[in-house]
Amino acid sequence: MEKSFAQMTFAAFLSVMAYYAGIMAVPVTVLIFLMALDYLTGLAGAYINKELSSRLGIKGIIKKLCYLGAVAAAAATDWVLASAGLSSVYDNGCSAAIMVAMWLIINELISILENLSRIGIPLPEKLIDLIKRLKNK
Repeated sequence: MEKSFAQMTFAAFLSVMAYYAGIMAVPVTVLIFLMALDYLTGLAGAYINKELSSRLGIKGIIKKLCYLGAVAAAAATDWVLASAGLSSVYDNGCSAAIMVAMWLIINELISILENLSRIGIPLPEKLIDLIKRLKNK
């Protein structure tokens, strides 16, 4: 099978991005996967409950894109601080970008569980209590 120039360029671009992403590759990949799963479970819940709305769907997509913007802004902050010698972000493995990504991952997981509950999937009572407590904090 012959590869096109566009495919090779795209693969090279992704390789370079993965190299530069470093410690952020896994959290961002997990976040993107969970955002897609949240969107799909939200769509399923809206369909089942007859609440489908293209306006709300587009609002959800915009919100998810803004999540990625928040991670990018935190990563830029990490980079600027490390470049200025004001932070040892890369020495201790903790960064603002990772914290933002992890916070958003937790929010996505909560939202997915809420969507599954709206669909009618039974969830353990302890899990429902945990979701309520996390949501209130």
